[in-house]
Amino acid sequence: MTQADEPGWEVDPDDEWGVAVVATVGRQVKLRRESVGMRAADFARKVGYGEDMVYKIEGGKRIPRPEFLDRADDVLGAGGLLSAMKEDVKKVQYPKRVRELAELEAKAVEMGVYVGLSIHGLLQTPEHARALFEVSQSAYSHAELERLVAARVGRRSIFEREPAPMLSFVQEEMSLRRAVGGTMVWRQQLEHLLGVAELRNVTLQVMPTDSGAHPGLSGKIEVLKFEDGTAVGRSDGAFNGRPTSEPKQLRILELRYSTIRAQALSPRESTAFIEKLLGET
Repeated sequence: MTQADEPGWEVDPDDEWGVAVVATVGRQVKLRRESVGMRAADFARKVGYGEDMVYKIEGGKRIPRPEFLDRADDVLGAGGLLSAMKEDVKKVQYPKRVRELAELEAKAVEMGVYVGLSIHGLLQTPEHARALFEVSQSAYSHAELERLVAARVGRRSIFEREPAPMLSFVQEEMSLRRAVGGTMVWRQQLEHLLGVAELRNVTLQVMPTDSGAHPGLSGKIEVLKFEDGTAVGRSDGAFNGRPTSEPKQLRILELRYSTIRAQALSPRESTAFIEKLLGET
């Protein structure tokens, strides 16, 4: 089985935007190929793909890999037009739900998150994320697994944005003590958290297990605020777990998150806690 034939590159029929993007890219490849008078078999041989795979890509049935678009651009003399489509195709590779979440995060100027059971996706190392997906009992293929990890890691670009958004995270103590992926992956994850905590726009706090009851015990809480003054929030334990922009519901979520932050260790105490935990591993 070649790389091109691996599972995980099929188009999700429920992703309308993704279907449209892949169809457009495939149509452009076919038009370019036909405009230079090249048969599909000859084109396939030059780009190193099977003829059947070329037909699938041209027909919008298969997500083209970035290297395919680069080779096609060169072989067909497209002057960079096909290679330029890699950015849109890259987004299609990510599940629709992950893409929508990343788009919200990309627009946020302020974000507050409480997580109880696991380390928040934006804070995970690739190895930690991979270990979580591997134990999810979802029987992912290798290609699907790598796509999910890449999607999660790709969201970390929020830390590189300019102007930098203000990011606040509260992690439950037990999520830091769980050795996901083994000791080495766990240590790397803790070290990564310490690095993130040093960023000037990030506040990282730990909620001690002995802190008693708090509003986050019913599940994850997220509140994102945008430049135009709007906001969106979500909590596993409120409003059926659905995102909300209703002012009264947002105030409730903001109050719960503020209470959680007040009960958690201070940022300095939290850093000291993670350092101590790292020293115990």
